Amino acid sequence: MNGIVVSLSLSPSHTMSKENQTSITLLEGLGVQGDAHMGKTVKHRSRVAKDPTQPNLRQVHLIHSELFAELAEKGFQVSAGQMGENITTAGIPLLDLPTGSRLIIGSAIVEVTGLRNPCYQLDGLQKGLMKAVLDRDENDELIRKSGVMGIVVAGGTIRVNDKIEVRFPPAPHRPLKPV
Repeated sequence: MNGIVVSLSLSPSHTMSKENQTSITLLEGLGVQGDAHMGKTVKHRSRVAKDPTQPNLRQVHLIHSELFAELAEKGFQVSAGQMGENITTAGIPLLDLPTGSRLIIGSAIVEVTGLRNPCYQLDGLQKGLMKAVLDRDENDELIRKSGVMGIVVAGGTIRVNDKIEVRFPPAPHRPLKPV
């Protein structure tokens, strides 16, 4: 399974939206160089408040660009970087990947750790956006559509239009859970 990098974004401060870049550098075990969420331990403020020593399983945030088209059908206008993602992808069903999947992007490798749990700050972008990225399946289980999180297992510089190769972990596969 292959995809492509549509957009890259980062922010040195804790803002919802991130500024688009032509390239970003991923640092092994840390995340996106220059991004506020870079580090070995948690950087998301709510998680730091609970336990600042826990490992950072949210070093890199990825969103599938196909979500933007789905949101547009619901009347929302969202562009790459606005929902806080570092890497916007196309062609990969990110939400369907098993935990531990590896995304090879240029010389960098990101291991998918789990789902992003959408936060109320999305409504600051557009009223109702948080609800729009949540859904229910046939068993009434909550579906979180706001992307996946990962850790950097091999660093490198990645660029817009780089190919993304997906490598699945050994079976049995574990479904993604919020991290």
